[in-house]
Amino acid sequence: MNAKRLVLILGLAGFIVMADNWVVSPILPAIAASLHVAPASAGVLIAAYMLPFGLFQLVYGPLADRFGKLKVITVTLALFTVATGLCGLGLGLADLGAYRALTGLFAAATMPISLALIGDLVPMAERQTAIGTFMGISFLGQALSMAIGGTIAYLVNWRGVFISYAGLAAIITVVLIVSTRRLSGQVTRRSRGSVLAPYAQLLGHGPSLRAYLLIVFEGIFILGSFSYLGANISQVFHFNYLGIGMIMTGFGVGAVLAGRISGQIVERTGRKRLIAGGLFLGAVADLIVAAFSGSLVLAVLAVFLLGLGFMLAHSTLLTLATEFARQARGVAMSMVTFCFMVGGAVGTGLGGRLITAHGYPGYFTLYGVLLLALSLAGLVVIAEELEEGEAAVVVGR
Repeated sequence: MNAKRLVLILGLAGFIVMADNWVVSPILPAIAASLHVAPASAGVLIAAYMLPFGLFQLVYGPLADRFGKLKVITVTLALFTVATGLCGLGLGLADLGAYRALTGLFAAATMPISLALIGDLVPMAERQTAIGTFMGISFLGQALSMAIGGTIAYLVNWRGVFISYAGLAAIITVVLIVSTRRLSGQVTRRSRGSVLAPYAQLLGHGPSLRAYLLIVFEGIFILGSFSYLGANISQVFHFNYLGIGMIMTGFGVGAVLAGRISGQIVERTGRKRLIAGGLFLGAVADLIVAAFSGSLVLAVLAVFLLGLGFMLAHSTLLTLATEFARQARGVAMSMVTFCFMVGGAVGTGLGGRLITAHGYPGYFTLYGVLLLALSLAGLVVIAEELEEGEAAVVVGR
């Protein structure tokens, strides 16, 4: 199998996972209305997904490095399909939350393990292009998910969103199994060793530890902000779910655009400045929402800027992380997603309480100010060794 075909197939898997990953936010008002709860209370569904999505990164990284990355991706994608279908059958907040938790649990493997697999199989000279293509296809799923999810919720209901996504995931799973059945024998595996040792080595290394902590706070404020954008748009403009989904598509468009241009920008600015710049754009987006939420044009701009800033910062952090542990990329990349999604779960859970106490303007103002502080911190905590790609951890067997 050539590299382009491999990246395309893995990109399809990433496409459906990212589409499902972000779909709850635009349809959150619909779910809340159907279940007779407040949108801030329904935000627990986002946290229910994010927590297992982040926690199980720590499981899948060592499993993939030991038993085979392709096998882990295939099995978890099949189980993800079943869990997504169950979400369409949820009758209350409790059981729907449980189904979303299962979905997050099985979705956790696809993105980081696919990136690690590309790192193993694609030569270094072609790897940057391959990773950029994979991320572009995957985040196209996120971009389209906003509009598709909102449209299905408008024409059918929010349950139809999950049923439709489950059907698409089933098709992609079959394509993945059939197209890569001859590839498994080419994938090398690490010999058996301690599961916890690679994590201990990564966290015991100062430059990588500081980068992981930055990713945690990025998740808290970026994902925390994103989680309630749909509910804020609904409250201010009283749009239907199609309108909400169309506006929030701007986040995905900004993310896809940033993924395409970040490689060119980083050559001129350097990695730490691009990380700081991306976080700064996220802060600007939050402050626009807080101060000018009544303006539709500025609301659309804020959603776009949040997606643009997110991907500029996160894709750069992701690139740094691919060199944290060259002999255990599954573990290194899993730790990135673990930190980001746990941060997102914390940011979303805390956000629901802050909105109840201070309303949406106070919430977005606070997160915007804290993102500004995080932007400045990014200039300090990213070590020069990481900037130059010279701080890799040698992970033993």
